[in-house]
Amino acid sequence: AVGPATLRRAGGALAFSARRHEVVATSLVEAVADQLEPAVAARAVVEGMSLASYRFTRYKSDPELPAIEKVSLIGPGGKAVQEGIDLGVRVADAVCLARDLVNEPGGSMTPRVFAQAAVEVAEREDLAVSVLDEDDIAGAGLGGLMGVNRGSDEPPRFVELTYEPDDADDEAADPIPTVALVGKGITFDSGGLSIKTSEGMSTMKNDMAGAAAVLGVMSAVGAVQPGVRVSAYLPLTDNMLGGDATRPGDVLEIRNGKTVEVLNTDAEGRLVLADALSLASEAEPDAVVDVATLTGACVVALGPKVAGLMGTSDALTGQLRAAGRRTGETVWPLPLPDPYRKTLDSNVADIKNIGQRGGGALIAGLFLREFVADGIPWAHLDIAGTAFTDTDEGIIRRGATGFGVRLLLDFLADFEAPKG
Repeated sequence: AVGPATLRRAGGALAFSARRHEVVATSLVEAVADQLEPAVAARAVVEGMSLASYRFTRYKSDPELPAIEKVSLIGPGGKAVQEGIDLGVRVADAVCLARDLVNEPGGSMTPRVFAQAAVEVAEREDLAVSVLDEDDIAGAGLGGLMGVNRGSDEPPRFVELTYEPDDADDEAADPIPTVALVGKGITFDSGGLSIKTSEGMSTMKNDMAGAAAVLGVMSAVGAVQPGVRVSAYLPLTDNMLGGDATRPGDVLEIRNGKTVEVLNTDAEGRLVLADALSLASEAEPDAVVDVATLTGACVVALGPKVAGLMGTSDALTGQLRAAGRRTGETVWPLPLPDPYRKTLDSNVADIKNIGQRGGGALIAGLFLREFVADGIPWAHLDIAGTAFTDTDEGIIRRGATGFGVRLLLDFLADFEAPKG
């Protein structure tokens, strides 16, 4: 049977083959009318065509763009189909927003610029938003974020956004569940004093792809209209080598009071996530999901097309896996082996930021788990391999992929609070 993922790829192939034509008509929706609801089919075709037509051209003096200006979908019509088309446009726009943010050079997409982009999304989508500046961050005890930022001339930011469903104020209704989304926002990663190689640094503008994906989700969550409250937590900084940069051996205190001995400044993403996870936990949500370009070890394990998935709740990770299957954004479960936790023990602090070499993705997951409050279901998506690509393939274009936006929107639409 033909599903949305197949039709989405077909739409992408059509956009590529017809890229030199201004007007395109397709009977893809009609062709699968006996297998797929027309509204679902129309949405998939629109998403595929839009995503395959994406280009990042801001710095091109003479960009080559697809010529397509109008697309006609042949097949059943009506209000539901139009709503499917409109939703496909909104979801594709959300993915393209994430791609644009990541594709911007690190010297342009600073924490302040990213935070302003988040404010603009919030104002357009009627979301609650707050932006903490460097003084607010210090006052809030976000020691991981402050520590990573110490070597930078660019001040950090911490952004919170909240979506409230329409019936959130209905006292007669059942309590509205809350999902917290946390996105790693390292706007450029030099590695700090544990400096990367030139080659290893060349694509490190993409180290904020987790935060970009979460902001993309928040830009379209109102169109999806899930019956859940969604809160986003975005710690934003670059990781540089200034005169007072955090040194290997320094100790940072995270928001929840735990201290971390930093033995590798290039394992910085987990430090800013630790603060964000701690802050998210304080609101006692029904689930926490973090998204991060976290470890090269995950890329070694799963390659460039599959994201790693870890967590403390099988019910929660199961929902994320199902969303990945529906959207074609594949995730694969990885364990959190308790025996590995001892490799993070520190002689001078509560925990180290690195452990044994083998199983690096799992060690990073175990580190993050320390900063999620007991009893809160939590899942971690390591998108280090899937966030960026050097090749064009189907609906994916070279550069940022926007991985995670469609998966998380689908997940939120069908979210059920894990029991127990």
